[in-house]
Amino acid sequence: MLKTVTFTLMHFTIAFSVAYALTGSIAVGGLLAVVEPLCNAVGFHFHEKFWKRIEQGQPGDAALTHNWLHRHA
Repeated sequence: MLKTVTFTLMHFTIAFSVAYALTGSIAVGGLLAVVEPLCNAVGFHFHEKFWKRIEQGQPGDAALTHNWLHRHA
């Protein structure tokens, strides 16, 4: 649990620092530091669902993965 808390604090600090450095605004830095991790959490959820389908070998997924990997290699 401590590792999760320290990672979350680090993530918040980095997001705030980058936004503040780019904009000079504490408000924008704070907003981005809160919104960005929430967006990543939602994205991570769908990313995991996508990969779980591939790992479970859903019909058609192997061909999709195979074609995608060869186009982006």
